[in-house]
Amino acid sequence: MTFQNQKRILVLAIAFAVLLATTPLARSGDDHSQKLKKAAAQSVKAGKVFDEIMHTPDKAIPGDLLAHAKAIAVFPQVIKAAFVIGGEGGRGVVSRRTSVGWSDPVFFRAGGGSVGPQIGASATDIVLLFMNDDAVGSLMKDKFELGTEADVSAGPVGREASAGTDALMHAEILSYSRSRGLFAGVNLKGVVIQPEDHLNQAVYGKNAHELLIDDDRRATDDGTSIGAFPQSVSRYTANSSTDR
Repeated sequence: MTFQNQKRILVLAIAFAVLLATTPLARSGDDHSQKLKKAAAQSVKAGKVFDEIMHTPDKAIPGDLLAHAKAIAVFPQVIKAAFVIGGEGGRGVVSRRTSVGWSDPVFFRAGGGSVGPQIGASATDIVLLFMNDDAVGSLMKDKFELGTEADVSAGPVGREASAGTDALMHAEILSYSRSRGLFAGVNLKGVVIQPEDHLNQAVYGKNAHELLIDDDRRATDDGTSIGAFPQSVSRYTANSSTDR
């Protein structure tokens, strides 16, 4: 073999090695980009659902409950199959009230095979209000079940809240659903909530526990869609005495 052939083979070998080394990096970059897009889309969907629900005050979540909520979760367009076979329809976001306002969304999944008729066959939006620190603490676990590891009650809607608000303030979590345009309080006992930390790590470099325990973390306004959900929540809690 001539020196020129040896040189040519060496160059090809180096080029092949570089290709093998850089291909995983490129794939990793694409995967990270896709996760960021997915996370932003979840926040936008959740914000849109919350806006639509709150747009009609007589049929919305009462303002005094929002004023006392420690965290708010929205899971848009959940389908029953998502609970039975783990489909993607059970994805959503949580924003926590911090000392500086509502936090950037933390990403979670809702599932659980024991869910009954409260989740219909059609797409259902789920809204959860976490009313005290113990309820927020449940979100920092690997997973927890509504009604078993955290008390859950059907939340009141619109004007009907006034008579039962005092009693409901003692509930850990208030739950609602919207299906085919009808928004109502429902008891979502049996729903299992767990973090989607592959998204949390991709967006923030932290897991759900680390994000939720940070009391100085406010929603960012960096021109992306990640902050769409807390921005929506802020529109309906801006006058709250507890929203600082």
